Amino acid sequence: MVFAQSPEGYRRSPGKRPPLPVKIIIAGGFGVGKTTSVASISDSPPLTTEALMTSAGVGVDENSYTPGKRTTTVAMDFGFLTIDEGIKLYLFGTPGQDRFGFMWGDLIRGALGAFVIVDPRRIEEGFPAVDYFEEAGLPFAVGVNQFPAEQHYSLDELRWALAVDEQIPLIAFDARDKLSVRDALLVVLDQALAFAQGGLPR
Repeated sequence: MVFAQSPEGYRRSPGKRPPLPVKIIIAGGFGVGKTTSVASISDSPPLTTEALMTSAGVGVDENSYTPGKRTTTVAMDFGFLTIDEGIKLYLFGTPGQDRFGFMWGDLIRGALGAFVIVDPRRIEEGFPAVDYFEEAGLPFAVGVNQFPAEQHYSLDELRWALAVDEQIPLIAFDARDKLSVRDALLVVLDQALAFAQGGLPR
């Protein structure tokens, strides 16, 4: 498929079928890099629902590891990525705070896979998302965002800490780097397609 950018958006060449739409969820705890990942990879400026953090969040939103963070996602992030002529990823980032967890059920409808992002400095915040997608039966991969940290753990150590099964991909990536995010999402896509073809157990 060949697309041409125009003021009206993308145009599809006559006679060509549109790419297969694949919905992917980007999930994880507060401040782990979900919004950054979507912004890094989206083919166009992403839709975000960022709101300024206020004093009301003190003691609720733990930002000691991200002291420069001034906004937070209150609904979702949305972006898209054209993989090739046959596949187009639609990316939906979830809010990270527990109080917005009720939205996850709506966001995952129609999704074929998920990418769970964790911060190795606060690995315990990845438990809820990992548990959620395991219970939902949705194929997913786990990405360890490369934050500056005094202690660096191996992927094997992090897999053990998260209690993630060996069949679930666990990868290191950088949410700020477009190619790194792309490679991570291709792993998720492989999982989703294998699951759709019956290659992965529920």
